[in-house]
Amino acid sequence: MASSNIFFIIAIVTVFEIPSSLATEFVVGDEKGWSLDFDYQAWAAGKEFRVGDKLVFRYTPGVHNVVSVSGVEFQRCEAVNNTDPLTTGNDVITLLTPGRKWYICSVPRHCAARNMKLNITVLSEVGSPFAAPGPIPGSQTPSSSTRGSAVFSFYGWIAFMVSFVGVLLV
Repeated sequence: MASSNIFFIIAIVTVFEIPSSLATEFVVGDEKGWSLDFDYQAWAAGKEFRVGDKLVFRYTPGVHNVVSVSGVEFQRCEAVNNTDPLTTGNDVITLLTPGRKWYICSVPRHCAARNMKLNITVLSEVGSPFAAPGPIPGSQTPSSSTRGSAVFSFYGWIAFMVSFVGVLLV
C-alpha cells in the first residue's frame, strides 16, 4: 500500500512539472540573430510563444541592445519608459505572463529605419488552467499545433502508466 502511495505522489509531481520542461527557447532571428534589416514579424509568424518560453537575443555587444516597450512605444520606435536596455549580446528573456509583448533596439534609427523590432503574443503555459488570450483580429490561427498534440499524447501516456502500474500494485 505504501508503494502505491509513493508512486501516486511521484506521478502527480511529474504531471505538474511537465509544462515547465516543455518550455521552448527561441533564438530571435534564428541564425541571423538580432540585427538590422530583418523581418522579425515574418520570423515570429506561425510560432507559438507560451508562458515559460525564452527569447534569446544574439547580437554584437555595443552595436545593438534590446528594450521591452509598450505598444505605443513600439509603434513610435522609442523607449520612453526609462527601461534599462539589455546589452550583453546574448540576452535571455523568459516570457512570464500571457499577452502582447514588444521589443525594440533603442540605438538611434535601428528600430524605425532598419526594422529592429519584434511584436509577439504569449499564450498561457501548456496545461495551465488559465485561458489563453483570444486571437488577434485579422490574424490567422494555425489549424493544428504539433506542440499541443505532443503534450496530450504525453499526458495520455502518463495517465496510462499511472492506471497500469496502479492496477499492478493493488
